[in-house]
Amino acid sequence: MSLVAAKIPTRRAFAERMTQRGETDKEFVVFESDLAKSTYSFLFKDKHPERYFNMGIAEIGTVAAAAGMAAQGRNVVVCGYGVFITMRAVEAIRSFICYPHLNVKFLSSHGGLTAAIDGVTHQSTEDIAFMTTLPQMKVLVPADTTAATAAFDIALETPGPVFTRLMRDPMFDLYKPDEVFALGGSKIVRKGKDVTIATYGDMVFQSLVAADELAKRGIDAEVIDFYSLKPWDQATLHESLKKTRALVVAENHQKRNGFGYEAAVWTLLNCPVPTELIGLEDTFAESGAYQKTLEKFGLSGAAIAEKAAALVSCKI
Repeated sequence: MSLVAAKIPTRRAFAERMTQRGETDKEFVVFESDLAKSTYSFLFKDKHPERYFNMGIAEIGTVAAAAGMAAQGRNVVVCGYGVFITMRAVEAIRSFICYPHLNVKFLSSHGGLTAAIDGVTHQSTEDIAFMTTLPQMKVLVPADTTAATAAFDIALETPGPVFTRLMRDPMFDLYKPDEVFALGGSKIVRKGKDVTIATYGDMVFQSLVAADELAKRGIDAEVIDFYSLKPWDQATLHESLKKTRALVVAENHQKRNGFGYEAAVWTLLNCPVPTELIGLEDTFAESGAYQKTLEKFGLSGAAIAEKAAALVSCKI
């Protein structure tokens, strides 16, 4: 697969699809916490103002109100920054949405360090841990605009709550417009035989950079985009590890309780292989340019390549 520079961020692609679907699906409504320009939910507001509710800077109230409407049988999309949705409103999500299994879908923008220049207060680096831990919650993390468009359709058509983690800035487009995505699926974006790099979201691109660097060293890396983190594609990981016998999980998130912990425990129980987890090392990041921030905190393609090469050298 070849990369081209993306024209829009995944948050906008998701919102554009939401607005488009609103033309034919008259039942779902959109809730917002005064961040319409940042989440691009204003696109829906402009087209369907009677189905758009700005609840002000009050995320827990926004989620509670959304739960009330969903309890009456409507699909509801809640839009906001990931750090606010998953921290300010997590109790309401847990008790009022996940427990009764209501049809509330989350457009969660500024995931991980993609909000690098906005600083620590806006860098959502614990969101995957919170959302994947909640019973009945489904979690999607699209890497590009095609995947983000598909993520909205998956979310709307999946019973119960669905959380979609999206990026602040445009990155790259990886998939063709007709690519098919499914809940619980994954995509092998580069085949290899020496080490498996399991990743998601923006880190797919860093992992591809790492794979190119590893190839220069004679190491053939397989890169898998786990765009669905809950449920996730255990079968594809198993098939890959039977071949490569080494696993690196690279994520833009705290290493503790991220997807790496999930994948590592599963691997230990089902297919034990040398494993390296890459994420934030129990630290907050800093405000700065996105790529420089990744480099400082060991999440860049070069850092992934170094750790993957060291892991391969330890294989039995």
